[in-house]
Amino acid sequence: MSTSLTALNSNDRDTFTAALGHLFEHSPWVAEETWSRRPFASAEALHAALCTTMRAAPPERQLALIRAHPDLAGRLAQQKKLTAESTREQASAGLDQLTDAELAAFTRQNDAYKAKFGFPFIICARLNAKSAILDAMQARSTNPPDTEFATALGEIEKIARLRLLDVLGTANQP
Repeated sequence: MSTSLTALNSNDRDTFTAALGHLFEHSPWVAEETWSRRPFASAEALHAALCTTMRAAPPERQLALIRAHPDLAGRLAQQKKLTAESTREQASAGLDQLTDAELAAFTRQNDAYKAKFGFPFIICARLNAKSAILDAMQARSTNPPDTEFATALGEIEKIARLRLLDVLGTANQP
């Protein structure tokens, strides 16, 4: 369901959070804590404020946000228990149409990544195809933990931006 920036700027905290709480996977606190900075002059300003809230959170809260994301092509996807947004995003990358060999490769990469970093691999699936995602999983697995933590937050910002554009009904505009 789309809404306008004008409507979001006039919403009370609960309505604002209900409209935007899903932008950051299972972490409505980002929208709730950003509400007080209204009004926002543009979608870009709103996105920047949301990202500032996320970045200002303590590392433990950021880690919880990262861990709230599902594995790509993982168990929850196989059981059809992803959020509607994650389901659409993973499908856009072709992750809902994997061969058995591709699924096994994703499972191996997901497991190795989580064992090393303690959180799931995060990439903006809507901006990548399944082969690029697998390549990125392998390449990024050599990163130091701090680099990967920062990269995950950056990818979450990309995901939130696209979800915000969906809410505003501007996802197909430049």
